[in-house]
Amino acid sequence: MNRKGRRAAAKTGKRPAGYSLARATGRQQIHGSAQVAIAVRYYQAGQFREASQVCRQILALNPNDIATLHLTGLLALQAGFNEQAINVLAAAIELNDKISDLHSSIAEALQRLGRFEEAITHYRQALALDPGYVEALYNCGNILLKLKNFAEALANYDRVLAIEPDFAEAIHNRGNTLFELTRYEEALADYDRALVIKPRFAYALSNRGNALIQLKRYEEALASCNQALAIDPSDVGALANRGTVFFELRRFAEAASDFERLLAIDPDYAYAPGKLLFCKLLHCDWAGYHQAVISLESSAAAGKRAALPYMFLSMVDSADAQRKCALILNSDKHSARDDAIRKGERYCHKKIRVAYLSADFRHHPMAYLMVGLFEQHDKSRFETTAISFGPNPGDQFRNRLENSFDRFLDVQTRNDRDLALLMRELEIDIAIDLMGYTNNSRPAILAFRPAPVQVNFLGYAGTMGADYIDYIIADRFIIPEVCQSFYTENVVYLPDTYLPTDSTRFIGEHTPTRGEVGLPEGGFVFCCFNNNYKIAPPVFDIWMRLLRQVEGSVLWLVEDNAEAVRNLRQEAERQGVASERLVFAPRVRLDDYLARLRLADLFLDTLPYNAHTTASDALWAGLPVITCAGLSFAARVAGSLLNAVGLPELVTCNLEDYEVLALKLARDRDLLAQIGSKLARNRQNFPLFDTERFCRHIESAYHTMWERHQLGQPPASFAVASKGDE
Repeated sequence: MNRKGRRAAAKTGKRPAGYSLARATGRQQIHGSAQVAIAVRYYQAGQFREASQVCRQILALNPNDIATLHLTGLLALQAGFNEQAINVLAAAIELNDKISDLHSSIAEALQRLGRFEEAITHYRQALALDPGYVEALYNCGNILLKLKNFAEALANYDRVLAIEPDFAEAIHNRGNTLFELTRYEEALADYDRALVIKPRFAYALSNRGNALIQLKRYEEALASCNQALAIDPSDVGALANRGTVFFELRRFAEAASDFERLLAIDPDYAYAPGKLLFCKLLHCDWAGYHQAVISLESSAAAGKRAALPYMFLSMVDSADAQRKCALILNSDKHSARDDAIRKGERYCHKKIRVAYLSADFRHHPMAYLMVGLFEQHDKSRFETTAISFGPNPGDQFRNRLENSFDRFLDVQTRNDRDLALLMRELEIDIAIDLMGYTNNSRPAILAFRPAPVQVNFLGYAGTMGADYIDYIIADRFIIPEVCQSFYTENVVYLPDTYLPTDSTRFIGEHTPTRGEVGLPEGGFVFCCFNNNYKIAPPVFDIWMRLLRQVEGSVLWLVEDNAEAVRNLRQEAERQGVASERLVFAPRVRLDDYLARLRLADLFLDTLPYNAHTTASDALWAGLPVITCAGLSFAARVAGSLLNAVGLPELVTCNLEDYEVLALKLARDRDLLAQIGSKLARNRQNFPLFDTERFCRHIESAYHTMWERHQLGQPPASFAVASKGDE
């Protein structure tokens, strides 16, 4: 789950209900006749009807009694009549605008109605009259936090705590502000400090868990969330955070259970329906699958925050629905910043300065695909920088990655704005986001607009829905021209395929025997090593029909988690297939994994989320892949690869043809052998695995992007000419 989207929104700590209102009535500025004093005492005792009756009697005789108007406004606030409160309090302020409590009270009413800027104005007027007014400072800080004005919010909380050091809610909300600034260690310290003062502060316990999640201290996070839920079992924020902890601990069934409980309490909790379905897909629990997919697509159409975009890709095969889903998240979490870093400057460098941003410069599919490109960049024309905000394993592959760049910056401890400022300082010409909305991504960096040209490439198979991303790199199969409207970026068409490869990938010398990995020596081996969440019920149904029709065949899958193995075996049995015909392979080193692929006969792709790197791996190892091309980017990648390796006959356009083709190849060994031989020849001669060719094409794309910017032209879609056509 990506860093911003995956966590529950931090709960803002509040004083007990009515605290600030009761405090206002206790201040010296509400005073007047003996009757007013009686009304105040009624109010403080919670006898609101009696207080209202006395106020009406006073105002009948003196409509301009400021103290009574103020108390009447407070009574309206107490009853939830916010518009009425604003009208009454505004009348009192017209009579005397020098009473700080009047400004604070009307600000609270405005805040409740979402009229935040007006509320801030009145809080500031209250503070001009009374600089030490703690409640006004605190409430104003809460609005500033909500509006993402983090620097001012932090300053307000600091002023509060200078006056009242044990104000637990202010300490907690200061922690929330630091959390938003990605200063997680400091946020954690504030949550701990608030809990010393108020040990049963459930919000602080839940948000403490959230900070620990970001610090990847998952067991501690789980303990903190459990403490919060022991205090309040219905705390949806704590349930959401614990669900995230279970997700990170790969305890997917427990994560799904928490999201299910959360939705039973709050059916509209942001992004929870998508998280629930995704966690179920991760352990292949397909109960209610079809209805959930329909509901999520409808929610995206209605503008609801139902699913995170990268999860949505594996659920709904509609480029338009995916665009809507991305727009929702972008507007909610990652919209362009008003305080943009750049102001339209154009740089004049001898070399085009390209920065690649990712948390995955390590053993990760992105790095496996890109390392050859990084190494083959023309360093006489391009200066390359890695902005690495993920972990550093310190191994040989990481060293290879670091050595492939002109500049490799390990910046995982720095916040988004600081990284944007760093890119501006480095005068980066083109920024390449290699993650989009995937796990641990940080799109907020580019929301500050640190580079003249900003690009969505490779890591996220869809549009980001962000107006600060200028281009998406694709090919004509991935995004047909008629589908460009489903992408907020301008589409750059590479001539062969959008997916890079490393032509130096090593395949292990030792290929195990089938018996060594639990496969039958003579039976037909269907294979799919895609992640479990990509296995959709309609595709699995086809696989089961194939096993029933091809005697002695097995289906070879990746062993990801015990619940998935159990659920898939049970579903096979339910469909009349012996569970032992599903063989599960543990994860192994890349070279051994590639060698092991040689044991399979045919790779069966998934829909609506195709094999991407996994399809490239299979083809590199010489294993034929059949796919069904869908309607969206994620559903068309394997088709792009097959076209680029000269095997378009393995691309189908519907699941019926996909099933027919798979059965035909399983029954006709000669035909399958011919395809295998063709793949072996094409692997050396076709563009898919020509890293140098791909590098020249993408450099041409970068040059065109940069040239348009230098000429003052806006970003526009374009196609890169094939190297062979130049």
